[in-house]
Amino acid sequence: MSQTPVELYDYGVLRTLDVGTLFVLELTEPLLVLGSRQTPDILDGGRLGSLTLRRRRGGGGLVLLGPGDLWIDWWIPASDARWSPDVRVSALRAGGWWREALRERLGGDVEVYDGPLAGESSHRVVCFAGRGPGEVFVHGRKAVGLAQWRVREGILMTSLLRASPSVAVVDLLTREPEGLREALDHHTCNSLGVGDPHGLVEDLRRLSGPWGCTAPPLMR
Repeated sequence: MSQTPVELYDYGVLRTLDVGTLFVLELTEPLLVLGSRQTPDILDGGRLGSLTLRRRRGGGGLVLLGPGDLWIDWWIPASDARWSPDVRVSALRAGGWWREALRERLGGDVEVYDGPLAGESSHRVVCFAGRGPGEVFVHGRKAVGLAQWRVREGILMTSLLRASPSVAVVDLLTREPEGLREALDHHTCNSLGVGDPHGLVEDLRRLSGPWGCTAPPLMR
């Protein structure tokens, strides 16, 4: 593939927001998103079909998003008390919001990973194949992935609880790293028994807020 994918957000608009804002992104069809440092050459163009391809800024690898995913982004301007200059502190804070929301509903063993980036480096081509600070695990199995984009004006913290397994994205790669499919074993809304996703979103809003409310500035 040689085309340059459209960016996910209108990041210029995002940087003008001076109020902490929570975005709930709901998809009606699958969306394939590259990490900021990835090129379309990692994908087999003949297998993409009608999939829409975008690129996000910030850390993380390739992710195939779909309907039902709990995709929550927070824009935290530098003037907000929840902003921190420390990447790790910001990640652990966002993971803590998810942990409390999930504990209220699930009880049990819900933990925020506070160690260094872990996992095979070759597996980082795809999200959910490793461990990073702030990511949430339920009974030792990954549930919520995190990434962040940091600029002078603030932080965009992206979080995701998948509705379906991530292993399907492996079939879109030009090269499959050994062991990647096994590394992509993670929780989904179904395996966690999240029967009221909108209620979980409201719990997150309550536990992390207050937040402004506006439509996410996605590129069209």
